[in-house]
Amino acid sequence: MELPDAHWTFRRGAVRWRWVGALLFLNLLAWWILHQVWRGDITYDDIFPPTPTPTRSPVSWAMEAQAHFEAGNLEAAIQAYREAVKVAPNDATLWTELARVQVYSSALLTTDAERHARLQEAVEAATHAVELADDSAMAYAVRAFALDWLATTPLTTREERAEYLREAETSASRALLLAPDHGLALAYYAEVLLDLQRWLQAEEHAARAVQRAPNEMDTHRVYAYVLESLGRYQEAIEQYLEAIRIAPNLTFLYLHVGYNYRHLGGTAQSKLARDRFYELALAYFDQAVQINERLGIRDPVPYLAIAKTYTQQGEFFVAARNGEKALLLDPTDVQTYAQLAVIYVKARNYEGSLPLFKCVVEGCSPAETEDILDTIAFKFGLDPEEVQGVEVKPLPLTNLTVAYYYVQYGSVLAALGHCDQSEPVLRLVETRYGGDPVLRAIIQESRNICRILQARPTPRSTPTPYATPAP
Repeated sequence: MELPDAHWTFRRGAVRWRWVGALLFLNLLAWWILHQVWRGDITYDDIFPPTPTPTRSPVSWAMEAQAHFEAGNLEAAIQAYREAVKVAPNDATLWTELARVQVYSSALLTTDAERHARLQEAVEAATHAVELADDSAMAYAVRAFALDWLATTPLTTREERAEYLREAETSASRALLLAPDHGLALAYYAEVLLDLQRWLQAEEHAARAVQRAPNEMDTHRVYAYVLESLGRYQEAIEQYLEAIRIAPNLTFLYLHVGYNYRHLGGTAQSKLARDRFYELALAYFDQAVQINERLGIRDPVPYLAIAKTYTQQGEFFVAARNGEKALLLDPTDVQTYAQLAVIYVKARNYEGSLPLFKCVVEGCSPAETEDILDTIAFKFGLDPEEVQGVEVKPLPLTNLTVAYYYVQYGSVLAALGHCDQSEPVLRLVETRYGGDPVLRAIIQESRNICRILQARPTPRSTPTPYATPAP
């Protein structure tokens, strides 16, 4: 092999010390890095940072929310809209849709406090939407919608109700000023007018809303609500069914169809018609149950509706089973204890009603509610270990709850001879509502029962048949 002309010079000393120095430096560097890793000052992500994950667009979140709403899962829809407004906090449309779903979701909550809080959130979201888009008819319309529903909750005071309805009317008027033929604005304004007891105007606006937006669930729902309030139940059912055709997975629509059929059953003149209406009511309540089960939603409301329907039919055993199911689904709502207690009384299960009434009138500790739930779980073949007691606060004594007070102590406790427990509560009801002749008569009847029981002589022992007679 012949090499080309080149001058190859081998300077051994220079090359050797240069490479030795480089290797020594690299070893020291490696040792320092390992030392930092052992101390935790350097992590894998510091050396190889992860690839950044792209943020989902608000459009993607909004599409997911709409899909959840159409499926009937309103809580999931709310969560998706909340994620959307995090990404796009200045998008008025997203805030508007969030508020609309929040209003409708309040119909599926079980306690007055939960409903009131959710509607307050809806008003805040709609108000924010209006602030972002002062020229949006939809934003103003939904704000009117939210204010109207908030105005009609039991926890809203009379003064607040008047103020909320005034604001709702102002918002609805603003929406129609911006867009006179806006279908949803007409519908929500009709709902406000109805709650202001302007019946004719409410019907006129609701009918116009359906004409302008025949493919919107909201317009048919509101028209149905107006017709229902006017006592035109068959027409109301037709509108609710049209709303269901458009939005087939919203359980509150099925519940309202059932309520209207149940009312027709309660006023029917013939047994055949009455049974038919009750059968239809139960069928629609059951559809609400099926939707909730498919979505994994623990909602006691359809079961309470079924229980009340069977109670009206005099089927107290089946009514109690559905009331018990509702209580297992949500043991936190004191109203469920109250309704189940009344069913027990009508079924003459007086002893069983006492623990429930106690929760309603005096409140219950977790241990007390766990005893109640364990008994019910045993009936359903469930493991008592699966249920857990909760604290239940009593219902305050008001015009709406006074019946629970005198029913418990006026009929149940007095009839069972627990007069020492009934008298303090009877006195409380008498102090507050002694001027009502009906309540005064019930209180007096309860005291008469106690007097009769206390006046009975203690039975004396009788000789046994085989005793030797005295001489």
